Amino acid sequence: MDKTPGKPRDKATKPSRDDRLKAALKANMARRKGQAQARRDADRVADKGQEEE
Repeated sequence: MDKTPGKPRDKATKPSRDDRLKAALKANMARRKGQAQARRDADRVADKGQEEE
């Protein structure tokens, strides 16, 4: 085996904390944007239903 138990990992294979946080923030913002879009679409459908009555 090439890897020894105490050998630190290569920096290229392990993302830094900042990189992980940035990726998590981007994913959360995309999810929230999708949720907001779904709420807007649901409100539009509900508004159309009330206008027809």
